[in-house]
Amino acid sequence: MTILHAETKEPRLHSLISLLGIETWKPVLTALLLPPVPLLLAVLISARLMLARRSWGWLAISLSVAGLWLTACTGVARVIEPLLLTASPPLQPARIAALRAEARSAASATAANSSNGHSEVAILVLGGGVEPYAPEYGMSNLSSYSLESLRYGLWLSRETGWPVGFSGGTGWGDRSGAAEAEVAAGIAAREYGRPLRWVEGESHDTRENAARSLPLLQASGVRHVLLVTRGWHMQRAKALFDAAAADSGIRIEAAPMGLATKVEIPLLSWLPTSAGFERVRLVLREWLGWKLGA
Repeated sequence: MTILHAETKEPRLHSLISLLGIETWKPVLTALLLPPVPLLLAVLISARLMLARRSWGWLAISLSVAGLWLTACTGVARVIEPLLLTASPPLQPARIAALRAEARSAASATAANSSNGHSEVAILVLGGGVEPYAPEYGMSNLSSYSLESLRYGLWLSRETGWPVGFSGGTGWGDRSGAAEAEVAAGIAAREYGRPLRWVEGESHDTRENAARSLPLLQASGVRHVLLVTRGWHMQRAKALFDAAAADSGIRIEAAPMGLATKVEIPLLSWLPTSAGFERVRLVLREWLGWKLGA
């Protein structure tokens, strides 16, 4: 297992944020821009408007409440996701079979030439959150999003034969200090019996995932990266990795996961739920990050 460390050149926007010392405010600013905060503010403004123009005030309140309702519906998430985000298709069985054939060919060439075992292809899993301390386990644990991504990456490794890396440190709003990649490495080895080849535990966000991981993967002989992350995150993640890999010659191939859709009674799709609220926020957050180049 290789622990990755790298000195990277930061983009201007990131450098400015670092200079101002407001990196830890990024989650706060994001929360202020996403529902329900803008709609709650609209309710307060509408209530003030009623003092001057009662009819306009009621209209504004009604629209604000309708917005709160809709942004908590899975039906809305299903409508806006294809409009705001470009979906990446999953790896098909034929493509996985081709990758498996490539791995076998590379292994044969390595054995014949007695080379140093560098890998031409790497499966890189992006982190999605960590629990600093899970009492039921008595140790740190991955969030459900991150654990599902890790599981898919390890499954893809078993199916193809290519090694796996994990990129994820601590989020800007996380004060626990628990490096997500180190937690993932422990789970991969203990519970799946498949140790990770690369562990990058210094990044704080997706941009840093790309900037810190790719140079060291390249140093290991990697020329092709299978990027594993949630489907709704893939558009932004692949764009950032493509930009970081532009001068390296490394090819980035999307390997999205978490693509299954929930089957439910149509009426339930238009009733507010916590799942609907979370899904709408995820889509809007990804779109906002995509537009702002975050």
